[in-house]
Formats: sequence, structure tokens, C-alpha cells
Amino acid sequence: MRPLIPSIACACLSVLPLLLIGQQPARQPTTAAEAPNRDSSYIDANGTAHITRVVPVPQDLSPEAQKFISQSAPDEAPAESLATRRTHTDEWSARANAEWSKLCPNKIEDTAMAAVPVRLVTPQNMPAANRDKVLMNLHGGGFNSDSGSYAESIPIAGYTGIKVVAVLYRLAPEHPFPAALDDAVAVYKELLKTYQPDHIVIYGTSAGAVLTAELAVKLKQLSLPMPAALGIFSTLDSFARMGDSYAIYNLRGFAGHLEPPDSSAHDTYYVGSTDPKDPVLSPIYADLHGLPPSLFLSSGRDALLSSTANLHRAYLRAGVDARLVVFDALPHAFWYQSKLPESIEANHIMADFFLAHLAK
Repeated sequence: MRPLIPSIACACLSVLPLLLIGQQPARQPTTAAEAPNRDSSYIDANGTAHITRVVPVPQDLSPEAQKFISQSAPDEAPAESLATRRTHTDEWSARANAEWSKLCPNKIEDTAMAAVPVRLVTPQNMPAANRDKVLMNLHGGGFNSDSGSYAESIPIAGYTGIKVVAVLYRLAPEHPFPAALDDAVAVYKELLKTYQPDHIVIYGTSAGAVLTAELAVKLKQLSLPMPAALGIFSTLDSFARMGDSYAIYNLRGFAGHLEPPDSSAHDTYYVGSTDPKDPVLSPIYADLHGLPPSLFLSSGRDALLSSTANLHRAYLRAGVDARLVVFDALPHAFWYQSKLPESIEANHIMADFFLAHLAK
């Protein structure tokens, strides 16, 4: 993963590899004079594509989004430790809290449910009719940090008028799979003591989207009642494989460092000793029949676009009422950015889907 630049980073973020396996040799960033100015392509004997593409900024994006994806990042090798990443992510989260709270006033309380830390986000002037409903958020952050418990909860609470319980689950590498999933199961069981299952929605972005899909499979295995709906926003479908988009984009889309993918298992710090094809860890291998209506959301320059589309298709094959929305050109988890019109639109799409599927 590339170092986060606080002014432009999506800060989520995902299940892309971190520097937990050692540093890569430093190299000089590409200069403007060295940057290619023409398209090229070569397919080798193994089918690997060696390509260059010159891609302009789509003019139908908002001016804010055009500026957002036009910001560059050097493509030298990454040099960020886990401790530094967590520091940057905490700084990003504090800014996200302040920026989103201006748009969506709220009350935030840090507490615990079933001995699991949670963050309660209650929208200002929550309608009395919504007090018997709750949204459960599993935040993004690459399984090793929390970049989304504010950015994912505050706008959704505001746009739905419903309380959000953000689960501050245990993080890898200190706590590999299934620690985070166990925390999510514990909180969901606790919510069932107060709320009817058709008054609960579970959702998350990136690592949290993976956990949302994992939790749905686990709830089915445990014969627990399903929630009213799921929100799976930029997810990994399997820890045993990666799709095309992972080889093309990083967290910022085209900007920054990107290593060619290999065929080994991904995110061993989270997977631990679990088989990467375990049907709970990697839900695309699970029996998905009977899962609740689900909204998938991704974007054109999202490193996890392929995985999100693949899992959406698997839900459709299982007969699940599943919808996929893809925004053009934007990078991974762009909906964290409060100043993008497309982000506001994406959060409203999420909120409207949840409201449409919660029991009245």
C-alpha cells in the first residue's frame, strides 16, 4: 500500500497489502519527462498483459471530483509502517468526523456492547418512528486500522434519520480472523435483544464490506435471523485470488505506487492460519441462498471493483435480491470524501436502499 497523503487519501482502506512483510527497495519516482504519452500493449506467452494507457479525466464528473482524481502521488516504492499508517488513519478519521458532522449534525457516544467497543452515532432530531430501528456498521481500514467508523456512520445516520452502531472490532495483525467476525456476531446478537431483525441493517466499506459478507454467511451457519438488508461497499470476494482491477488500480485509482499482483494468498496478517478458500472468510465459496436484499457499490478506478462485481454476481446466482451501483472514474471508497457531490449522491443511494428495506 502506498503512503497516505492526508489531503487526498481515501484513507479507508481496504484489504490491499501493507508493509507487514518487509520493505521493498526504494526507487525514484517517474518524472513528467519519463511518463509515457502513447498507448501500448503486449501480451506475453503466459497471457500477462504489459500495457500503457493514457487516460484523460472524464468531463462528466463534478469539478470537485475531477480535481480529486487529478491529484498525483509519486510512484516510488512504499515506505509506511503499520504504526505510521494507524497514526495517519486516526488523523484522517478526526477530520472526517468534523467535516461530516457539519453536514449531518449528531450525537456520538463511545460505549460497548457484549464487551465489544462500539461507537453510537445518533442523528440530530431523530424521528420517534425510527427509534425501533438500527444500522450496524463494520468500518473500513484494511482490517488493521479504523478509517471508517465516522465517515461511514455519520452521513448514513444523517440521511436515514436512524441510529448507527459502529463496531470497533479487534484489528489484525494482533487479532487475525476470526476475531473481528466474532466481535461482529457478538454485537449483532446483542442488538437482537432490543431490535427486531427486520429493523436492522448491516453494512460496511472495504474491510468492513468483507466483514459484512462474512457475517451474513456466519449468521446463516448459526441459524440466526437475518437483518433486513446488507450494504457491501467495495469488497473482496476471496482471499485466494484477485481480479483485473487489483492489477490496474490502487487506493487512489491510477496515482501512486502499484506492484504487479502475485498468485499467493492475500492479507496473511488477517487470514492467519485459515484456508483462504474457507467459505466464511471468502464468501464467494459459501452457500449464499437466503441472504437478505443487498446493495453493492464500487467505482471505475476501484482496486476492488472486480471483486465487488464478482460477489454481486454470486449473490444473483444464489437468487438474492442484489443491486450493483458503479460510479465512473472515482477511486476506492470515494464516498468517504464529504466535499464530493458524487460522495453525497453515493451516501444517499445507500441510505435510500436501507430505508426501502427496513420494516415500517
